Amino acid sequence: MRALVEAWVKSLTTPRSGRPSGFAPSTITTRFRFVSMTLAAAANEELIRKNPAQGVTLTRRRRKAAAMTIPTPNEASRILSGADGYFRTYIAVCAFAGLRLGETAGLRVQDVDLDKQILGVHRQVQGDNSRSTSVRLPKDYSEREIYVATPLLGIIREHLETYGAWTDVDGTEWLFTNGGHHFIRSSAGLRFRKAREAAGLTEFTLHDMRHYFASGLIADGCDDVTVQRALGHAAPSITLDTYSHLWPTAEDKTRHAAEAIMKATLGETNGSEAA
Repeated sequence: MRALVEAWVKSLTTPRSGRPSGFAPSTITTRFRFVSMTLAAAANEELIRKNPAQGVTLTRRRRKAAAMTIPTPNEASRILSGADGYFRTYIAVCAFAGLRLGETAGLRVQDVDLDKQILGVHRQVQGDNSRSTSVRLPKDYSEREIYVATPLLGIIREHLETYGAWTDVDGTEWLFTNGGHHFIRSSAGLRFRKAREAAGLTEFTLHDMRHYFASGLIADGCDDVTVQRALGHAAPSITLDTYSHLWPTAEDKTRHAAEAIMKATLGETNGSEAA
């Protein structure tokens, strides 16, 4: 039984039909925990002799700072320029509103409030292929409203004026379509890679555009709760666990505050000139 669990874990790390790469270590860990909990409950009820997941070794997670790749503003601009006109808007929503891939695919026209400058995240698309694709509520605590920049709304408005909305058989108007289907990880990833290659880049993924948005909020001084709400994390602790390496350290804050005190006291001159 343990060999079967190990084989299943190994299958999650490798590409397969409709999935160009293995799942991330964090995703594998989450899925493994659910399976292990189920097997442990079965063992407690004596339905099986023992939990076969016990002792199975998972892929080691890299440190966030080492594992995360974030485009520079120049690189993000090049990726957007390399995208075709239609998909450029999709990338822009990820980069300038921080939506997940599935949340962007699940945007309806009615979720875009041009007057209040709000994007409503009320749906997400999940699935590895057209047969398994479904539209669901976002992950726990992820349903939210995002106050977005005016230029992004301009991009969305131009997108709708140029391409129109996709109306499905139920009459729902969606912001994006992939030939009459919802974008999923593989199809959106393919379009993004084409844009990335056109920009002469190799290392970034579509999800990195969400990291790009988060890093911009942090660089502008947003606190962890503000970033958490914008990204739809269940708790600030998740935001800190993911992006703690991007926030200024205590040393950075002390040095910056000390410089501000000196400038207020001595003006723009340095200490030696003031002396």
